[in-house]
Amino acid sequence: MYNAAMLMAEASGDALSSFLPIVMLVLVLVVMYFVMIRPQKKQEKETNEMRNNLEVGDEITTIGGIIGKVVSIKEETLVLETSHDRTHIRILKSAVSRVDVKAEDAQD
Repeated sequence: MYNAAMLMAEASGDALSSFLPIVMLVLVLVVMYFVMIRPQKKQEKETNEMRNNLEVGDEITTIGGIIGKVVSIKEETLVLETSHDRTHIRILKSAVSRVDVKAEDAQD
């Protein structure tokens, strides 16, 4: 009887030690999700929202460092006016880095 109890305890200890690495791996993956993946998804969502809410008259900066005023907007592209000479450049919406001045703020 004593030997059977010892064998049962030893078997449950082996089972626990074999599940421990799996539990640790799952825990590491959960922590990675909350530390790395979730904030990145949130940042992508905010950037896409900013690009979809562009308006004519907004002053923007592109990822290449070009600063200009939005003259027209199409589905995937927009036209920037970049200087006092009224130079126009057509760029992709995905090239917009940030909005410096919103159109309604510029009018005030």
